[in-house]
Amino acid sequence: MQRYDYTARNPGGEAVQGLVEAETLDIANEALRDKGLFVLSINEHKERALFEKELPFFNKIPIRELVIFSRQFSVLMGAKVPLVQALKTVAKQTQHARLQVVVLDVASEVEAGTSLSVAMAKHPKAFSSFFVNMIRSGETTGRLEEVMNYLADQMERDFDLMTKIKGAMIYPIFIMIGLVIVGFIMMVFVVPKLTATLSESGAELPWTTKLLIGTSSFFKAYAIQIVIAAVLGGGVFRWWSNTPGGRSIWDRMKLKVPVFGPLLQHIYIVRFTRSMSTLIAGGVDVPQSLEICADIVGNDYYRKQILDTKKEVSDGNSITTVFLREKSVPMMIPQMMAVGEETGRLGEVLERLTGFYSRELSNSVSNLVSAIEPLIMLVMGGAVGIMVAAIILPMYNLASQM
Repeated sequence: MQRYDYTARNPGGEAVQGLVEAETLDIANEALRDKGLFVLSINEHKERALFEKELPFFNKIPIRELVIFSRQFSVLMGAKVPLVQALKTVAKQTQHARLQVVVLDVASEVEAGTSLSVAMAKHPKAFSSFFVNMIRSGETTGRLEEVMNYLADQMERDFDLMTKIKGAMIYPIFIMIGLVIVGFIMMVFVVPKLTATLSESGAELPWTTKLLIGTSSFFKAYAIQIVIAAVLGGGVFRWWSNTPGGRSIWDRMKLKVPVFGPLLQHIYIVRFTRSMSTLIAGGVDVPQSLEICADIVGNDYYRKQILDTKKEVSDGNSITTVFLREKSVPMMIPQMMAVGEETGRLGEVLERLTGFYSRELSNSVSNLVSAIEPLIMLVMGGAVGIMVAAIILPMYNLASQM
């Protein structure tokens, strides 16, 4: 199938633009005329190979843009704007070029008779399986407007939470990176000049000064090798952590890291409970919801647990079977889910769990940031103290003896 960009006038005389798929240009023209459109221009659609094929990183659409799209689309649907018109209106308003192309393509597909969920499923880099299945459930139950509005609310909450976490961690991460860079520069360029006089004096130096001189000499002699080794080490680690075996080991190790382990655990739990409650509220059955959540949670260890849970549910067992025997899942989760399963209010229980762990996560981040700031001050104070003890005091003593 070839894709063609067209500009045409509808029966009302308004100019419209879009994409159409057809075997040939003549068939595309005929298809547009059958829709009552007067074709003004039609050309073969050209993909932007540089960004979509050669540099797939740029093909990714930011979460923020999808959140804005979801909210605008839900508002237009709530105003009873026809589906195709709503899609085209949102496409004109979006500032992201790639998302604009995707939405226009979806609009053309829907205008040609394709369902919204099927059209969105053709763009997995823009619309996740979670998003597509929510739309499909809305189409199946006739509650597309309600589901879209609910989906927009949940995406906004999730985006706000993750933005808050990232924002809170930027300061300590920036300071730590700065300390490492400054420390490296000091060891390679500054300390050797300061200690040169002490080394040439022939005086007996304290062990702190000897240690500092030795460390500085090592960094200065192997500075290039250290940088290359750090870059290669980072690249090898990234490759290893993306392999199936490496990802499984690393994802499990992250949960055991002091301080950060419980924080990550809360992040994964919130992703699971929020996505699961949204899917159930949208009418998606429990086994399919679990399968979708397994790919959303973002941790291979939890992914395997969720897939095992799906198998248990498909076999007729309780949804809490796997979670009850796993220590990485707080006991509150299976206990509350068991209540929701027995009462038929699983979606509501999961929503309450999401609210509880979202607050826990927010508090954990605030406490972590509060603890890191004095820790950074202690590290900086310790570094200054070592410099004074290793350089300034010996130089002062040397000057006193002269």
